[in-house]
Amino acid sequence: MARRRALMSQMNVVPYIDVMLVLLVIFMVTAQMIQLGEVQLPSVAQLPAPTSEAAVVVIHADGSIGLKKTATAPEVAMEPLALLRALRALQAERPDLAVVIAADRRVTYETVMGMLDRLRGAGFARVGLQTSTGEGRKDAAPRPAS
Repeated sequence: MARRRALMSQMNVVPYIDVMLVLLVIFMVTAQMIQLGEVQLPSVAQLPAPTSEAAVVVIHADGSIGLKKTATAPEVAMEPLALLRALRALQAERPDLAVVIAADRRVTYETVMGMLDRLRGAGFARVGLQTSTGEGRKDAAPRPAS
């Protein structure tokens, strides 16, 4: 008489775990290779009128830095340390000095945030970033953001 074997009712999950681990490795390797594109910052529909006494730090696409003592003053090219000295001299004249960073859209985020960090570290409390109205208009006025 032949003995009947009882059927196994368990699922073998080893192949599923193997497939999952292979996919995990593939995703981990390809995630390192993905190149992130540049972010086009949005423009603002309406801006309040900025203070004309705000000093404007201009960062050009080639990395050069300039300073406008007021929003309408001509730009003077400077080195970073000379820029901080000039801003401190302006702050001595005007204790409530607002500083606006106007960076070219091709300047990296790291460069802009580094300048923002240097200015705040040097004791400038009112530091903001310039935005433009409309679609990339170059004639927009700087806007100090607190």
